[in-house]
Parts: sequence; structure tokens; C-alpha cells
Amino acid sequence: MLPVVDPYRVLQVIPDAEPEVVRAAYRALARKYHPDMGGSDPEMAILNAAWETLRDRAGRARYDRELRAAAAAQPAQAARYGVNQRSQATTPSPRPMSSRARSGTVLDFGRYAGFSLGELVIHDPDYLEWLARTPIGRRLQREIEALLAASRPTTPRPERTRSRLSRRR
Repeated sequence: MLPVVDPYRVLQVIPDAEPEVVRAAYRALARKYHPDMGGSDPEMAILNAAWETLRDRAGRARYDRELRAAAAAQPAQAARYGVNQRSQATTPSPRPMSSRARSGTVLDFGRYAGFSLGELVIHDPDYLEWLARTPIGRRLQREIEALLAASRPTTPRPERTRSRLSRRR
């Protein structure tokens, strides 16, 4: 049985994304997580379930209605039982979390909106390197560099020996 996850989060798109954006996100992630490309069957199954929900207007509208109804019922139910809303469990993440997972600034823009820089060091360090060079990421440059430096291995590379055919100067 597949875990219950938010299809928007699985496809890494915002809820009001255009259908073309959702389709492009699915295709890019399918190439990344397909079992023939180094992914796994469970990852691909979660991705396919998210795509099945959001691929057409009717399915997407049905999911959005159910999500709004559940959100509307949640405060009433919490008040009825005296539960603090912040203590309620959230939708589980489709990616593994580490101890560094929620460290750092949380992005509020782009493909990784809602991800912390600590999560991105684990999930997509190449994106962080790119982000540090862009105008929008310059304010985060020091934090990104520190996280990337901490995530790199500290063992020095062995010194290369010269072959007997290499030229000596």
C-alpha cells in the first residue's frame, strides 16, 4: 500500500501551477526516479500515483475539493477534542529526512519552495551551487557555501603518482 502524500509536494509544484508545469515536472521526475534510470519501484509508484491524481482537470479539481473539505473539518475537529493544531501530524514527506534536514533558511520561491537549505544539501546540492550564483540566491550565498562545505568529505585525495611515460620538467 502506498503512503498518503500530497501529490503537489511529490511533483514539486505549487497547487495553482499550470497543467503544462505539472506535466513537465512529472516527466522530469519520472526520468530521474524510473527504475531503469537508477530509481526504485516505490519511488516511481508514488510519483505515478501523484500524476494519476493531478494529470487531468477533473481529478485535480476533485483532489483540491477533498483537500479543502479536510482542511475545513480539521479546525472544528481539533476544537471539539481540545487538540492544539500545531501538534497534529502533517503529511509525511516522500523523501527521507536526516538530522540536518530542517536546518537553514526555508525557501519561499521556485521549484523547491518549502525546502530548507539543509534538505537541499542532501536532496539536490547542484541546485544549491547554482542558486548561490543567481541574483535571488546571493543573499543566501554564505549559508549555502557553509552547508555545502560541511557536507563534503573531509578526507584528502591521494596524491597521483607520475607514470614513467609522463614528461619530466
